[in-house]
Amino acid sequence: MTETTSSQILRDLIEIVGAGHVATGPDAAPWSQEWTGQTQWTPLAVVRPADTQQVSEIVKLANRTGTAIVPVSGNTGLVQGTVAQDVIMLSLDRMSAIRELRADARIAIVEAGAILSRIHDAAEQEGLIFPLFFGARGSAMIGGALSTNAGGSNVVRYGSARHLCLGIEAVLPTGEIVDLMSELHKDNSGYDLRDLLIGAEGTLGIITAAVLKLHPKPLAYATAMVAVPSLNDGLALLNRLQRETGGAVEAFEFMPGIFIEAYLERYPEARAPFDTPHDVNILVEVGALSPRDATPGPDGKVPVAAHLEEVLEGLFEEGKLLDAVVAQSDTQRQEMWARREASASVARLRPNVVDNDIAVPLDKMQALVEGVTARALEIDPGLRPICVAHLGDGNLHFAGWPSTEDPGLQKAVKEAVDAEAIRLGGSISAEHGIGLAKRPSMARYKDPVALMAMRAIKQALDPKGIMNPGKVLPAGDQSVPPST
Repeated sequence: MTETTSSQILRDLIEIVGAGHVATGPDAAPWSQEWTGQTQWTPLAVVRPADTQQVSEIVKLANRTGTAIVPVSGNTGLVQGTVAQDVIMLSLDRMSAIRELRADARIAIVEAGAILSRIHDAAEQEGLIFPLFFGARGSAMIGGALSTNAGGSNVVRYGSARHLCLGIEAVLPTGEIVDLMSELHKDNSGYDLRDLLIGAEGTLGIITAAVLKLHPKPLAYATAMVAVPSLNDGLALLNRLQRETGGAVEAFEFMPGIFIEAYLERYPEARAPFDTPHDVNILVEVGALSPRDATPGPDGKVPVAAHLEEVLEGLFEEGKLLDAVVAQSDTQRQEMWARREASASVARLRPNVVDNDIAVPLDKMQALVEGVTARALEIDPGLRPICVAHLGDGNLHFAGWPSTEDPGLQKAVKEAVDAEAIRLGGSISAEHGIGLAKRPSMARYKDPVALMAMRAIKQALDPKGIMNPGKVLPAGDQSVPPST
């Protein structure tokens, strides 16, 4: 791109959104790296539209000039999905309205820049929840969460972002606006373009608004830390609790003993979950929707918590539990959750970290943890493996601190972890997406016929390859290079 062309594009962007909403040079710094700080770039400009029509005009400009465009929301990703060297970055942060919340229909209509925590707060005022919860919810935006099909800690009961969305509005690579803002729970009228755009990481279009599904807010929670002999025992515990509670398990999160040690190193003022350390620690949460289960009895006990205690005591007597602590207050509940939600900051306690986001069938989780740990230590005997898992949905976040800063060694560890997940019938990406970081694994493991179909879809919708180019699809796709 010539300097003259760049200058003209900047003038056109300013014409569309106003000079105060186009950032270049040092002013673009807030958008010029992932939150870890490990990947950095310098965009041609960061443009901040106020509405969908402005997004459309910006994309039409990019399409007309053959200029690559990278959408960005809260920029909390971990797979280099927003790398945008010398191209237009389109930030949706000004498009943050919660347009409507209809409690009877249990839906919220929101713009893509709405921050998750604001959606949570708005739903809670109506006695409802939007059950997409993860550590970055205070800055992550719903457009990015949908674009990566984010998961979080409550997938076991409510599903991932795709399951929590009824409809979307999006701007296609041509600049045309597609209105898929359906409020219907059933609609079989042709291809499901909504689900095609959700999880596409901005490579097929830019999500600008969404119709979200809300759920009743549990009237009470029963939360506990449980130690079991093995992860297979943990799966048996999950199945038992689902049966005992009628499928009311909201979260089932695994934290190994080595993670607890790292957490206490990172937060020395915090407390360990048990007086005696254990290898397999699980955070369990059950949500009660019925007043019958949530109203304290004459003894002051909340029935859902009392029932959880009863079930856990029975399992302890059967020798299936090693230890258990049930939260007796919201403060204790928040203390339990703080351990789990600190996983990203704990992993980065050391500046040098390898991490993988993988998934396997539920009954393969113990084999996965044992296998990836063994393979990582074969490559780097000095590596300190830490991990956490959404055990209820089979998603393992493997992380490790290598003994050296050798990039080749780190690459070998990551590849070995991916390979083990695939060997067990799993996936190289559970909820973080592909971006640039996982493209080699996509080439290595994704079904070639599936890749062929994906490339055909990309070519049909984005023939000029301008939309978040170079991401998701392995080399050989029709995208222009990121530096174009």
